[in-house]
Amino acid sequence: MKRRSFVKKISGAAPLALLSGGSLTAFSDKKLRQITILHTNDTHSHIDPFGPNHHRNANKGGIARRASLIDQIRKENPNTLLLDAGDIFQGTPYFNYYGGELEFRLMSTLKYDVATLGNHDFDNGIEGLYKQLPHAKFDIISANYDFKNTVLDTHVKPYKIIVKEGIKIGVFGLGIELEGLVNKKNFKETKYLDPIEIAQDITRELKERQHCDLVICLSHLGYFYRRNPETISDLNLAKATKDIDLIIGGHTHTFLPKPTVVKNSANKNMLVNQVGCYGLYLGRVDFYFDEFNNSTSEETTIIVG
Repeated sequence: MKRRSFVKKISGAAPLALLSGGSLTAFSDKKLRQITILHTNDTHSHIDPFGPNHHRNANKGGIARRASLIDQIRKENPNTLLLDAGDIFQGTPYFNYYGGELEFRLMSTLKYDVATLGNHDFDNGIEGLYKQLPHAKFDIISANYDFKNTVLDTHVKPYKIIVKEGIKIGVFGLGIELEGLVNKKNFKETKYLDPIEIAQDITRELKERQHCDLVICLSHLGYFYRRNPETISDLNLAKATKDIDLIIGGHTHTFLPKPTVVKNSANKNMLVNQVGCYGLYLGRVDFYFDEFNNSTSEETTIIVG
């Protein structure tokens, strides 16, 4: 049984504060391996910073700032993954003109490792998304969209396994129900599968068969829906499953100043995080593994701007 303690650090400056049993000091006499998870969601084709006269985000954001910050973090820790939770497309004229090519090319330049799909990534239709795949030099994953009988069949995998310094990391994707959000002609014969059932199957594969030390879900389900609390969401997914260590969310544009700690179905702590939208924020979670692959975590949300 793995020991996990969740430690928070706000804006990269505040003292560490313990949220649940255990601490980094318990690992201090052992050689720790650090895995850094950086993440974005709902960037919506925002390439440039907001203008100086924007009412809320003046001079903030922009992919160049994000690139500089990511480069700095990778120099500090080469064992870094960069992930995205969907809605890469739609929101500025760049998408209208380039159809997603620019977004994928820039994400490839930033060396994203894995991304999942949001509903707006179908806005140019499934063929439009397929046309841009050659520009994505990173893996696109989704476990609960069945793309059989579409051009995306075999091009979108359910999960990706990455090994960093002996730590096996399994990342899988979950997407929101497209019916009612996306015109049927845009997603065609794509079938939506129950996220909780799929998550249980995938995490069993990743934990028990693939022996992953860390399991991350890239979710575009939405953080939580107060008006419809029974609707599938990241918080409900976390409570209904037991083998996910971190859910990186999207869709609801929810900014969390620190990740939410949720009790899963086995009554153990796990993390849910989401960092707003438009590339204004870069999420960061650091996991520290001892020689037995027991882990602790430390979370930071970084303002890009």
